[in-house]
Amino acid sequence: MNKRMAGMGRLGAALLILALSGLSATGQEPGWHYSHLPGEGDRASMGCARDSTPDDYACLAVRCEDDHSVGVYVHSTRSGGDAGRWEMTVDRENRIAPAEPSAAPYGARFSADSDWLLDRLRHAGFVYLRHSGDTQAPFRVIPLRGSMRAITEAVAFCAPRAFQLHPRLTLPTNRPSGRCRGYTWSRA
Repeated sequence: MNKRMAGMGRLGAALLILALSGLSATGQEPGWHYSHLPGEGDRASMGCARDSTPDDYACLAVRCEDDHSVGVYVHSTRSGGDAGRWEMTVDRENRIAPAEPSAAPYGARFSADSDWLLDRLRHAGFVYLRHSGDTQAPFRVIPLRGSMRAITEAVAFCAPRAFQLHPRLTLPTNRPSGRCRGYTWSRA
């Protein structure tokens, strides 16, 4: 390789580093994506407000819990914490939902109406969100474009992991009576 090509490789690497340095490493950027919080990985998706920055954000998270249930959380930089009552408008439908402190890495978990909220997060177009204690603060707007896919991918981890056979089927034996897609069965 000649010197000119080696210089172009270094230039490309420097441009890539420069471009990546402007991205948020904390995951609180606007839009829907998997949660970047430690230990969460693919088990949670997070949607943040349009005006979110790494230092000032308001996000909703959908998480597969350890017991395989689905939890809906609020995660923000609100100075008084995330627990309390949250006012929200989802596609022109107003609700006030209580959020309770949680051991999860998010601020608080919505307890009441979480099924309603989960359904709206999947199918609606936008959420306006504000803590009821912050009456002078503006509502934060969380667009829901891409939420259905992100939530579906996170909730897929809530499906039971155990492989279960039908009660009349058994695992392969030495005396098969049938074969289908590599599985052998016999009548019990």
